[in-house]
Amino acid sequence: MVASRLIILGISLFWVGVSWAGPEMDAVMVEGVRTIDRRVASWLKAEKKKVPEISDDAVFLRRAFLVTVGRIPTAEEARAFLDDTDPEKRRGLISHLVHAPGYSWSMTNWAFDLLRVTDRKPGFNGSFEPYRAWVARAMVENRPWDQFTREVIAAKGNPWSLEGAPVGYYLRDRGMPLDNLANTTRIFLGSRMECAQCHDDPFGTTERRDFYELAAFTHGLHEADRSPMRPLWDELEEGDRRDSWEYRVARELWDRIYGMSVVGGGEGRIRLPEDYQYRDGDPGEWIGGRTPFGKTVRMSERSQANDGRAQLAEWVTERTGEQFASVIANRMWARVMGRPLYDPVDEYQDAEDTRFPELVRDLSRLMVALDYDLQRFQWVLLNTRAFEFAPNPEVGRFGNGEDLMGRPLARLAAEQIWDSLVTLAKGDPDQVEVPTSDGRFRVNGRLVGGGTLSYENVYAEVMELGSEAAFRKYFADLVKATQSEGSGGGEESSMVAMGPRGGSGGRGGLVRACFLPSPAPRDHLLYVFGQSDREIVEGGSREPNVGQVLTLMNGFVQKQLVENGDAQVFTCLEGVEDARERVRRIYLAVLGRPPTDEELSWMMDEVRISGSEAWRNIVAVLVMSSEFVFIQ
Repeated sequence: MVASRLIILGISLFWVGVSWAGPEMDAVMVEGVRTIDRRVASWLKAEKKKVPEISDDAVFLRRAFLVTVGRIPTAEEARAFLDDTDPEKRRGLISHLVHAPGYSWSMTNWAFDLLRVTDRKPGFNGSFEPYRAWVARAMVENRPWDQFTREVIAAKGNPWSLEGAPVGYYLRDRGMPLDNLANTTRIFLGSRMECAQCHDDPFGTTERRDFYELAAFTHGLHEADRSPMRPLWDELEEGDRRDSWEYRVARELWDRIYGMSVVGGGEGRIRLPEDYQYRDGDPGEWIGGRTPFGKTVRMSERSQANDGRAQLAEWVTERTGEQFASVIANRMWARVMGRPLYDPVDEYQDAEDTRFPELVRDLSRLMVALDYDLQRFQWVLLNTRAFEFAPNPEVGRFGNGEDLMGRPLARLAAEQIWDSLVTLAKGDPDQVEVPTSDGRFRVNGRLVGGGTLSYENVYAEVMELGSEAAFRKYFADLVKATQSEGSGGGEESSMVAMGPRGGSGGRGGLVRACFLPSPAPRDHLLYVFGQSDREIVEGGSREPNVGQVLTLMNGFVQKQLVENGDAQVFTCLEGVEDARERVRRIYLAVLGRPPTDEELSWMMDEVRISGSEAWRNIVAVLVMSSEFVFIQ
């Protein structure tokens, strides 16, 4: 049990730290750091603001870890950094972190939240695993953001293939094409156009016709023609055969082959809705695609095209002026500095309309100069003096003018809390292989063709079947194969795309948040601490609630840390007899810093009173402290 006197003391606990070395920087990156530092210094001078102090090593280390790799440092990593006397160790740490595996997994969490990547959707019985694995792979490969954007918007092809997997972006919103378009403009262009689905935007300049002209570029997406399979499916559905093996095979084809098809490149024209109420068009009238800002792209309302989404992707990434670059630059600034330069982060503002026009413009230019490389861009931000400024509790208060004077105090995101607790439980959580999609075709958990047949191949073959007779023959051969060949685990083994092979516990164990179900179940720590439900863009919350306190006191922390003698936070004490050094190591593991003299005195009192139980009590109280769940 946690020693209540330690909680009553209300210990004021603080900060944190690890290792380094990384690839070379280039001239554009170095100049980017200098430019940002000059802009911030000029702003401070013009506003007659005192230059903020620089954070100490412990604060810098914990901040750098949480921002870049999404977790706290281990005790060993903290000790290595804090004991190092190299004056360039901060630069070395940043280079190490942005090229560590944890950077990719932290960015995967970011991308999942932004794109609303989910494992399930009501009414959809296909699989989002190929899409989910594709997004994660893009983060691991550090795919340039403009390329990533084009691949998402113009996605086409086999949903189980490496090239076609991003069609999952449209499967995510199947049946809601207008909502999908609204999310596209919000995510990639910072344009909130959802209101214009129903009426002219009373708070902006977007008219309803503008929205439908843009929707024309993506209009016409549909499933592949199911007519070759339909007669057989109806026979199995209507007859008393739902428990048959044939039905199970057919169900797999119906849901995970036809049900995951995305056909159509975007017709480039659309009919105005029947309730259209403005004078610039008639209900049901055909209108052609037209972009509402940037360099105009038009498509004809008189003929149906098949490349509307490709044209839309090109317009978004290359013909919207500085808007596309500015929005992603502002998102990265918010990720690193804790607050965007213009807010909300998904409502684009022209540089001249922001409080920091020169800086906003410089960041957009830097993003373009770095070819939309988010890793290198964040390296630049992480190496600025602004990132090193001491935390400032005044940042973010409306109208106080403190925005460039230090990172705001903020509670950790749910994923950061989970990944940090996993670090305390098992050490560095990134010693896993890069996840790949299993993709082998299964029926009721049984591998087909001895595991050699893949969903990708089955999809390609089924899409080539042009008649009922051809489908029936293919189906009969497939049924025979599934009855006679191979075996597999249960249903849950059908896809293991995001479970790190060789990792502990797979999708349900002590692994990074990005490997767990998306979103997490309602009883999971991630849900309790506000992980997005993946219904809206960046829907996560950092608001406190009673459940969070109870979870830290009685849930994961108690089971996996306090009562688990094999947890890394305790194994780092092995061979250490001196009680003071044990306290120091626990502090390094949990908070990334050594205890103050006063804190050490409190903890030594606890050791004298509670004996061997003291170590568990100390771990519990530190993890439940505000310092642990906040980033400075």
